[in-house]
Amino acid sequence: MTRVSGRRPIRSRRSRARVVPLTQVPPKRLWIIFWILAAGLLGLVGRMAWLQLVQAPDLEQRARQLQTQRTQPLGQRRPIVDRTGRLVAMDEKRFRLWAHPRYFNMPGDAPNLVRPAEDVAAVLADPLARPAPALLRAMGTQASGIKLAEELDPETADRIRALGISGLDLEAYPQRVYPQASLFANVVGFLNAERQPQAGLEQSRDGDLARHEQTRYLRRGADGTPLPANLAPGAFYGDDLRLQLTLDSRLQQVALKALAEQVAKWKAQKGAAIVMDATNGELLVLASTPTYDPNRYWDFPTGRFREWSVQDLYEPGSTFKPINLALALQDGAIQATDRVNDVGKLMVGGWPINNHDKKAHGLVDFATVLQVSSNVGMVQAMRRLDDDAYWNWMERLGINQRPDTDLPGAVAGQLKSKKQFTSQPIEPATTAFGQGFSLTPLKLVQLHGMLANGGKLISPHITRGFRSGDALAPAAAPSGQQLLNPEVTRTVLQWMESVVDQGSGKGVKTPGYRIGGKTGTAQKALNGVYLPGAKICSFVATLPIENPRYVVFVVVDEPQGEHAYGSTVAVPVAKQIIDALLVVERIAPSKPAELNKLLNS
Repeated sequence: MTRVSGRRPIRSRRSRARVVPLTQVPPKRLWIIFWILAAGLLGLVGRMAWLQLVQAPDLEQRARQLQTQRTQPLGQRRPIVDRTGRLVAMDEKRFRLWAHPRYFNMPGDAPNLVRPAEDVAAVLADPLARPAPALLRAMGTQASGIKLAEELDPETADRIRALGISGLDLEAYPQRVYPQASLFANVVGFLNAERQPQAGLEQSRDGDLARHEQTRYLRRGADGTPLPANLAPGAFYGDDLRLQLTLDSRLQQVALKALAEQVAKWKAQKGAAIVMDATNGELLVLASTPTYDPNRYWDFPTGRFREWSVQDLYEPGSTFKPINLALALQDGAIQATDRVNDVGKLMVGGWPINNHDKKAHGLVDFATVLQVSSNVGMVQAMRRLDDDAYWNWMERLGINQRPDTDLPGAVAGQLKSKKQFTSQPIEPATTAFGQGFSLTPLKLVQLHGMLANGGKLISPHITRGFRSGDALAPAAAPSGQQLLNPEVTRTVLQWMESVVDQGSGKGVKTPGYRIGGKTGTAQKALNGVYLPGAKICSFVATLPIENPRYVVFVVVDEPQGEHAYGSTVAVPVAKQIIDALLVVERIAPSKPAELNKLLNS
């Protein structure tokens, strides 16, 4: 048998599976693994219980904070509009721009990169309309909290926000704006830099003008969707109330312009004009000059911030004569057909009383007494009224009481005591021609409104209340306390009409219309002493006489010049106001034939 050298036996290429012998796991090791797993499971259960039962309120609160958007109220105020809805005062949103240089970073920059202030100043120069070097100087070396700009409008704020620069903060705040400027400054007032009301309706109606606002909490989902849960009642309530005035900006503008021109022409101290609807007491005009711009109140003296026609007292003079005649008629002391003897001069209690023209007019009726503005004739008429009854009437008229009005700062007049009035004959004598007592221009308008509306003492006012949206409040209903007989007031108005037709009120005569009026040129008193040469010129008108509704009053304080009288100083202003009133209120002519004849001539 041949043997092959060098060869090893050939093994099978199929490897055999290795068999690992199984050994029994010790029970002790199994228990160790079991307790480890049990402890882990118990720890998870305990942690879940801790989160669910103990930490749940805190975690829920933290989650709500992340999910909730909080909106703080800006402290806005309700707007004010005139009787036609024109804006008189409103809030506009403004912005302050704060810079924090330590956080300056622009879109596309690395998160940790801090841009130099020069780069940010260069980008802000255009929207702020300020040179970059000026902005850079404003930033200085401060690292944070730098106020770069104030009173930015929303459009400018949007441009800055669109830049996406980190380290710039826009703070929103409301700013009170007065679109009519000085037109209603004497009535509305203004807010100072801290938004504190300083005068007018802004101050007297401060609580009412504050807009209804509350802190709003709105939950949002992860994608920003608002979640309706947990919204407070009224969270989305929109306060759109507006305070509506009775004043008409068209008539106010005419009155203020005419008044300012006359005050300048006669070098007077000041002037005022009032137009009232005698049926309900609504004031259509309450203008005074000099005035101020509430948008720039700091440029004007503080003395202009008060409305003197409701706060300053004066002696009304001859404009009070129609009121006196109405009192005497009402009491039966005189009759409409009576006459008085105007002798030109009287001595009463040792004091001389003269007519302003130093003339004696003889035996005259009461229409003529008003036409020539006879002081002596008025004293003769009012002597027939018992002094005690006379004083009682003055008190019933509320001469010494604050008028019932919504006008801020209104004051009471001054009237001598009853004892002094009845014991000193000079007191009722001077009161007969409108001196020796004092009241405000507003009070005189209220009393002439009583003659116009048939004897009712109404409450003059300038607000109609708050309305929602664009709705306008209706006019107030006729009201007032009946003091005089309507027949008495009609008689006195006819006498006043003769003053316009034949007397010192001719300047307001308008073809086709029946207008009554009375001029006044009174001495000016200060602390009970009459100032030499100082006068107050005034004029009051009522129209139309056949259906009296409107009272127009103009008063000018201390006009200079030899020919300064109510007829020359106040009447021209009243004429311009009446002409505008006839158009704005569409008052039909009293005598259409007369007007047509004039138009066709």
